[in-house]
Amino acid sequence: MNRILIFDKDKELAEFVGFYLAGEGYEVWKAYEEEEAFCIIGRERIQLLITDMEEKEQTSLAFISRVRDGFDLPIIILSNQGDERHKVLGLSGGADDYLVKPCSILELVARIKAQLRRYIQLTCADKKEAVTFRVGELYIDDDRKKVTVEGNEVRLTPIEYKILKLLVEKHGKVLSINQIYESIWHMRAVGADNTVAVHIRHIREKIERNPKNPQYLQVVWGAGYRVG
Repeated sequence: MNRILIFDKDKELAEFVGFYLAGEGYEVWKAYEEEEAFCIIGRERIQLLITDMEEKEQTSLAFISRVRDGFDLPIIILSNQGDERHKVLGLSGGADDYLVKPCSILELVARIKAQLRRYIQLTCADKKEAVTFRVGELYIDDDRKKVTVEGNEVRLTPIEYKILKLLVEKHGKVLSINQIYESIWHMRAVGADNTVAVHIRHIREKIERNPKNPQYLQVVWGAGYRVG
């Protein structure tokens, strides 16, 4: 049974979402304070986190960063803040997905299933044959889900890793935004431009010496992205 934590100070919403997810067969935990949430993630080996993006976004971003530093699990932001700035901040800050309240509970469940499917694939990777990719001084050890650039390990979120690996596997080939989105999220690409662009920018900040003049992850204007 997959274990999900809902961290939201809106207790009524947390109870509603938790009740529905429990009916879908998930083991659901709820927390209303940051320290409580952080302790539950470690103690109960949580596999997916649903959290809020508060109006004072720096508090939420600091919490997400803290979780990322200590744990490898998908993070979905479910927030009242629906403007583009908050979405960009949330995705750049380490979240794997962003939904705006109120949203369809069916859509939320679909997003959860997609994130957990990728998470399980990553954590079970040690059962598969090791595969290593190399482009210049960029190495991907797909068995260990480890990325190094010039000998230095780079920490990527699960989504960032999947995007980079996809482009490295297609080394030299240009993939459109829609192709990237549908390959990673397994959903029809509707309004995918900003979501993909945010993750690409975040990957560049981690793997490139100069993200504004990228050596590895390049944009082909009007066509998409490639690792060249």
